[in-house]
Amino acid sequence: MSKEKLTLKIEKIIYGGLSFGKSENYPIFIEGGCPGDTVKIEITKKNKSYGLGKIIEIEHASSKRVKPICPLHNICGGCGLQHIEYEEQLRQKTNIVKETISKIYGQEVTILPIKAPLKNIEYRYKIQYPISQTKVSKRIIAGYYKQGTHDAVNIKYCPVQPQIIDKIIDYIREKAVLSGVSGYDEKRHCGILRHVVIRMSKSNGKILVTLVINDNKISQSIRTLAQYIFKFENITGVVANFNTQKTNVITGKQTKTIVGTDYTEEKIGSIIYKISSNSFFQVNPESAEILFNTAKDMIQEEKIKNPIILDAYSGVSAFALQLKDIAREIVCVEESKSSTEDAKYNIKINKAENITIINDDAAKIFSEFEKEGRLFDIIILDPPRKGCSKDSLDFAAKLSKNIIIYVSCNPSSLAADLKYLKERGFQAEKIQPVDMFCHTPHIESVALIKRIQNR
Repeated sequence: MSKEKLTLKIEKIIYGGLSFGKSENYPIFIEGGCPGDTVKIEITKKNKSYGLGKIIEIEHASSKRVKPICPLHNICGGCGLQHIEYEEQLRQKTNIVKETISKIYGQEVTILPIKAPLKNIEYRYKIQYPISQTKVSKRIIAGYYKQGTHDAVNIKYCPVQPQIIDKIIDYIREKAVLSGVSGYDEKRHCGILRHVVIRMSKSNGKILVTLVINDNKISQSIRTLAQYIFKFENITGVVANFNTQKTNVITGKQTKTIVGTDYTEEKIGSIIYKISSNSFFQVNPESAEILFNTAKDMIQEEKIKNPIILDAYSGVSAFALQLKDIAREIVCVEESKSSTEDAKYNIKINKAENITIINDDAAKIFSEFEKEGRLFDIIILDPPRKGCSKDSLDFAAKLSKNIIIYVSCNPSSLAADLKYLKERGFQAEKIQPVDMFCHTPHIESVALIKRIQNR
């Protein structure tokens, strides 16, 4: 039985990267469309609310459709918007934030035009490649997964990362075979090398390599591979991360240095950051600086003299260090031991005497602050993609005098959390989207949230 085919016009891109069109008012979501395209599609799934389709033919290409900069764009799942002119990508991302906030939050908020870095290629300074191996030739495969699968694409050139990373990955492919290191077989849970994680410093070019291994110890073959890698230009250290679990989680909890150092350093503005293998830091330093400056500008515009700031879930104290010159005191709370150790180092080398680090369970510390009656002029929330827990939002509402700065990587969870805070007396005043992951559907945002009635 043949599947239903029809022609429609692509209206927009939605969050997640699918394109959207309608046929007789029936919504259909399609991969690979560009706003303004007229396409013939085949329906692959259909229910009462919406349908899914795939493009059979582009009958009329949009003026915004361009040739992707990567030859593997249609195969690799790394970034899916390269077929859309970059300026149009930015317009679509701004619109996604507007529509998502309006639909979920249900209240008018000023959404500013998205801010973008000057450079939208070779911007990604951290990569995580899954590693596998061919069955017959035993070649090492390294690259992102194909769209919708766990089959790795063997990437030799990726335009969104510095070219030296391509060279290192190719070198690791060759030396892994020479060292007797096998690639990981996810289905059979065998093979040694699961992932290669590379963190490169934009400011000094130094590189840290993490070998994620399916083992509880460092074998001689892994040591040999690490020694080879350490000889490559600009490599400052090679570490092993142990992950023997049958899981999609990339890294395990324990990391051990094999050779060299276990960290790299990044400089953003005047601030130097130590970043260990297990510590979180933004992958795009230029966009990270935009993010930091946006938060700083929002705070300064409120004209609070010498504010006391709580940086919740503070990581390596990235935001706190950028704000140290405008604050009287900043309290950072972080549960990760690795990030806390990096934060202490960062505070010392940047001479940030007004920053205090607390390494403990966040809910426990916030509860103690509440019992003490402690209040903060500004609270910074920078949660993972799923957003804040209800407890975190409750504490933010109780501990904030008037202002919350919410840094988000997911418009949907941001909108849901804004709605929850609205019920606790706070209102989103403006949101500034930032393009952190160029040519991908991901969107960062910084929201200024204010108490409706000042304390």
